[in-house]
Amino acid sequence: MPHTVAVTGAPFDFLPSDRASWLSDPTSGRLHVIAHPHSDIFVDPGGDDGKANSETLLNAATLLADAPEGDFQLSARVSVKFADTFDAGVLLLWFDEKRWGKLCFEFAPDRQPMVVSVINRDVADDANAFVVAGNEVWLRMSRVGRVFAFHASLDGEHWQMVRIFVLDSPGAQPRIGFEAQSPMGEGCDVEFNDIEYSTTSLKDLRDGS
Repeated sequence: MPHTVAVTGAPFDFLPSDRASWLSDPTSGRLHVIAHPHSDIFVDPGGDDGKANSETLLNAATLLADAPEGDFQLSARVSVKFADTFDAGVLLLWFDEKRWGKLCFEFAPDRQPMVVSVINRDVADDANAFVVAGNEVWLRMSRVGRVFAFHASLDGEHWQMVRIFVLDSPGAQPRIGFEAQSPMGEGCDVEFNDIEYSTTSLKDLRDGS
């Protein structure tokens, strides 16, 4: 049986992907991983056949748990030692290889840290949110009813809406958690701190709360 990882701030254990070495420190609450070289979760919308290549596009280090029923919020302060384009620390929503969503703290091609979101429905889209001055930001994933929401924050208090969407896959239950990627590089250090999980429903998705 694969070993599970307990994460401070979450009431359930997470399952790491193959070869991923996630380190969870219960004293500090720090969750650390080094992204695999040339790793990503992305299905190019401009690809020839619109199909995922499991060796090159869905090979990022992940740490996932089954999402409990009902509304929830999962947030973390994400810091990345950026080195190469598209290095990122990510909150990941996963149904299967054809249906997933990412909220990323990512190194843009112009070498600026940026909050980015990606939703995959057979193929991926790609939407930039805003530039971050520094190497850390707070990310939050929420579910309210059948709606999912991505938010980001510069201080962990005021949250900017990044994306609201509906996503499902017949017969698949959602999993939630963390991801680290380095599509163009040889890997990067990613840390998640101040991790919080709550079943409190967001009352307003657009008011900064």
